[in-house]
Order: sequence, then C-alpha cells, then structure tokens
Amino acid sequence: MEKLVKLLRQNARLSNAELAQMLGVTESEIAAQIQKLEDDGIIVGYGAIINEEKLGANTVTALIEVKVALKSNCSYRDIAAKIAQFPEVESVRLMSGAFDLALTVKCKDVIKLGRFVQEKIGTLNGVHSTATHFIIGRYKELSTIIDNNDDEDEREMVSP
Repeated sequence: MEKLVKLLRQNARLSNAELAQMLGVTESEIAAQIQKLEDDGIIVGYGAIINEEKLGANTVTALIEVKVALKSNCSYRDIAAKIAQFPEVESVRLMSGAFDLALTVKCKDVIKLGRFVQEKIGTLNGVHSTATHFIIGRYKELSTIIDNNDDEDEREMVSP
C-alpha cells in the first residue's frame, strides 16, 4: 500500500488501470486498496495544486502563528476546530516551538486579512497572540514545483 500511496501523492489522477500496471496488480485490487485507504481515513480528500498567479487570482495568502493560552475547559484541538471552520483558513497545524498553531489563510486583500485576524482569530477565547507572515511567492507546493516563469525576485532591493 505504501507504493500506491506514493503514486497517488505524485498524481491522484492516475486511473486504476494505470496504477495496476505500475504496481503489477489487477485493477480490482487497486480499487479495493483505494477504497480501504478512504474507509480507514488515510486518504481524506483529493485536490489540485493551483498556480494562482497564472489563474489571475488576486488574493493574499499568509501564514499566521497563533499562541494559545489554554484554560481548563479548552484544548488545542478545541481552538483548532473553531479556527478550521472559517472559510478563509486553508490549514491548521499544531506546532512545537515558540507558537502553538500555524494557520494558512487566504483572503481577497490585505485589508480583509487584517480584519479576519482582528475580528475572528484575535477574539477567540484561548488565543493569546498572533503573528502574520505574508507569502510573496511559491516555488514548491505538496512536492510539486510551481513554474511562474518569472526569473525576477518578487521583493524590492532595499540596499545594494
């Protein structure tokens, strides 16, 4: 199953026939293995990696660090579950180190992102503080190289 999972990570659009040929098994065996992976919650979804610059999407993506002040009736999982419900949030991860949760958030513009942090994340019971880092370019996403055909650095030169 590890080889099957690796192939699906590389390209989830491979047909059962292609996967069967690559792994030397039957299509029905592949279908059964994929169904088991889904039923067991190992495969939890399928998606596309989008080059948003080429799509022309004018959005702002940020990584937001969240420090949590746990209370007796609230856990990291509880706060993460609340945050995960917001449509702007693409991912929520529990972290080690200087902050507790790492969020990936996408909004239409910087103003909306600022409001999101102030009004939705900052007001949640248990959130102690946040730090927002804007993503200014992507080179690789989920093991896939993103080609923006742009050889220039997106940042402006500050000093020579």
